[in-house]
Amino acid sequence: QVQLVESRGGLVQAGGSLRLSCVASGRTFSSTVMGWFRQAPGKEREFVAAITWNRGYSYYADSVKDRFTISRDNAKNTVYLQMNSLKSEDTAVYLCAARDTYCVGYGCGGLSGYDYWGQGTQVTVSS
Repeated sequence: QVQLVESRGGLVQAGGSLRLSCVASGRTFSSTVMGWFRQAPGKEREFVAAITWNRGYSYYADSVKDRFTISRDNAKNTVYLQMNSLKSEDTAVYLCAARDTYCVGYGCGGLSGYDYWGQGTQVTVSS
C-alpha cells in the first residue's frame, strides 16, 4: 500500500500563486507515476498533471498548461504542484494520486489508471 498526504490548500486571490505538496509513504517503490487531479463542486474529477518518478517526464491538462508546474523530489518521496496565475475556475479539491503502471502523455489522464489516492485539499480562488 502507498499512503499519500497532501499539504493544506488555501484561499488565494485570482492571479496569485499557491504550491501544493504530496508526501508518499509505504510501498513507494511500486509507484511509477504521480498525478494531481481536482474536483470542483458538481463536476467530475479531472486530470491536472502527472510526472514520472524516474525521469521526471511531466504531462499537463490543457487548462493548466503554462500556469501549473509539477515536480518531484525523489529523496523526500514528495511531489509538488506549483500553481501560478490562478483563476476562479481553478477552485476545487485537489487530490494526489499514484499509479504502479507506467503511462505516457494523455494516457496518464485517466482516473482508473491510478491505484492510490490522497484525501484531497481545498483550493479556493477568489475573484
